Amino acid sequence: MTAGDTENTALIVGAGHAAGECATAIREQGWTGRIVMVGEEPHLPYQRPPLSKAFLSGESTAEQLYLKPLSTYDKARVEFIPNVRAQRIDRDAKRVTLSNSSEIGYTKLVLATGGRARRLALPGIETIENLQNFHYLRTLDHVARIRNQFHAGSRLVIIGGGYVGLEVAAVAVKLGLHVTVLEALPRVLARVTAPELSTFYEKVHREAGVDIRTNAIVSEFEFDASSDAVAAVRCADGTRVAADLVIVGVGLEPATELAEAAGLAVDNGIVVDEYTRTSDPDIFAVGDCTNHPNPSLGRRLRLESVPNALEQARTAAASLCGKERVYNSVPWFWSDQYDLKLKMVGLSHGYDEFVLRGNPDTRSFSAFYLKDGVMLAADTVSRVPEFVLAKRFVAEKIPVRAADLADESIPLKSLLPQSN
Repeated sequence: MTAGDTENTALIVGAGHAAGECATAIREQGWTGRIVMVGEEPHLPYQRPPLSKAFLSGESTAEQLYLKPLSTYDKARVEFIPNVRAQRIDRDAKRVTLSNSSEIGYTKLVLATGGRARRLALPGIETIENLQNFHYLRTLDHVARIRNQFHAGSRLVIIGGGYVGLEVAAVAVKLGLHVTVLEALPRVLARVTAPELSTFYEKVHREAGVDIRTNAIVSEFEFDASSDAVAAVRCADGTRVAADLVIVGVGLEPATELAEAAGLAVDNGIVVDEYTRTSDPDIFAVGDCTNHPNPSLGRRLRLESVPNALEQARTAAASLCGKERVYNSVPWFWSDQYDLKLKMVGLSHGYDEFVLRGNPDTRSFSAFYLKDGVMLAADTVSRVPEFVLAKRFVAEKIPVRAADLADESIPLKSLLPQSN
């Protein structure tokens, strides 16, 4: 590329965290041609985590969720096309067909297609999804509709006891709704944390007035007299839960159809290498939709995480500009519920020792997951300094004794190797 190059086009499909970060990072990495970002929603790229927290509660506006103002994209000469969907990739001609029948040619293409809310696998779900009081929670517009139905005294049934379900429950009960959470597994947060953390969060929610029900497998819905709304949720054991409002949060499905139709490698996400490059050398993929190698974990995985999306976006921006950069970040996540800040680093799968530091009854403690004397992961509840230190333990695979971690009289920082 040369200065003033207008023939080269970097096209980004998607307008979420990864896309918004990638668009400006491409310019910062020296791209002199066009940068075009297309998104299905009418909004600029926005933060998704506050959707189930501050935006749902009415504490923030849509504009406050935007990752960057329009002026930032204008300054970086990023062209943003909202309300369009990419329908087809012609890899030979290097062109993408959009839902408005236009086409955009590309030199380099970035797929930041994210994912969609996982649907309930029930007979007749398509009809139920069209009812006015049944909602999935994924986009800003979804939450705006939900917010309009949040009325004190209303009976809210949340299907799914993961991060999103519990965050919504925390907001709703504070706003005066009667909240029931139905979780199909034996405990909430079962896929992401240890039984001790699940017990703690179940207790916190119950004390706040949330009706948490585990082993609750939803089997069908009852309609009201007009058949325009859900009146109750029925579980496989015959339990009936009356509902004025239903929200489903049972996970995310990666949006891979566009990539798959174009013949790119797809396996639980769009398969990319350590530079975020797909099986086509001129097409990159970033964010929730990717299956990527993680050297620090020694395996491939697909992550639904804002830090992952941002870091992959920066990696793709550098790589497509010819400054190849390896993605090698330790996964981390967070969840805000009530006054509690849960911050998690690493992935705990396969741990052989679990260590508690502090007493959960104080609502401030840390949990560490070890394997062969090395920290795989950590969950910290309202202990941000310990989270920061845990990131080092996990990233650097620093050996540590369980007894030392459990002993609060020993500063966690003192267990790190001392630099010379």
